[in-house]
Amino acid sequence: MSYGFLDIAITPSVRAAQEKMGVDHLWKDFRGDRPSDRFTQSEALFIAARDSFYIASVSETGWPYVQHRGGPPGFLKMIDDRTLAFADYSGNRQYISTGNVAANRRACLFLMDYPRRTRLKIYAHAEVLPLDAEPELTEQLSPQGYRARLERLFRLRLDAFDWNCPQHITPRFTETEITDAVRPLRDRLAQLEAENAELRERLAMGAKEG
Repeated sequence: MSYGFLDIAITPSVRAAQEKMGVDHLWKDFRGDRPSDRFTQSEALFIAARDSFYIASVSETGWPYVQHRGGPPGFLKMIDDRTLAFADYSGNRQYISTGNVAANRRACLFLMDYPRRTRLKIYAHAEVLPLDAEPELTEQLSPQGYRARLERLFRLRLDAFDWNCPQHITPRFTETEITDAVRPLRDRLAQLEAENAELRERLAMGAKEG
């Protein structure tokens, strides 16, 4: 089968660049071993764990724009195996991505897992929905316990996705990840300190009795 992500990504100018670098034979007849136009359980688990992603859009003048989106883990939700959606929170009120999508629905998402040096790339067509357009979807995308004001919804119809290699991804860790990683060490340290305090108390009592 053809590999949908590369069918979109490799344009004539990209092909020319590959030929110039002598690597066009690697991609000319590339065939994937699985479809790239439907999410599987692997993608579902990866997406559900993300607390941020980057979304690229294109303006009417042809300029690309990349924006960071963040929220509680799982705020980007997989509605079905070809649909993603997220609630758009109030920000700096420039509305560049929102305006771009209104003119050109093509979008590209980068989802990063820095500790595991993994990234998922997604081509999709995006649409912007007012909060009252689909109340059930708004309820599904509303973050529980997250202090943010919702302004609209983004729904993305998958065109193709691809997993990227880990090369040149520097591992980075969030405060929560570091806290979770060192918790066993802190617990062990607290236990040792308690044992040392008890031992010192016993020694002191033994010295008094002696």
